[in-house]
Amino acid sequence: MEPAYYTVQTINGDYAYLISDAGVEIQVAMFLLPDGTDVDSRLLFENFEWTLL
Repeated sequence: MEPAYYTVQTINGDYAYLISDAGVEIQVAMFLLPDGTDVDSRLLFENFEWTLL
């Protein structure tokens, strides 16, 4: 699986709404994301793991 880069657009309760550099929008449960994730955070998704950049 190739790495994908995302930016957090909004957080609504237990979910974060992300947009990839390719323009794909997704919704992810906050408990899956690294501690410290906030609006405008940059994230890397690689090998089924999220990394806060």
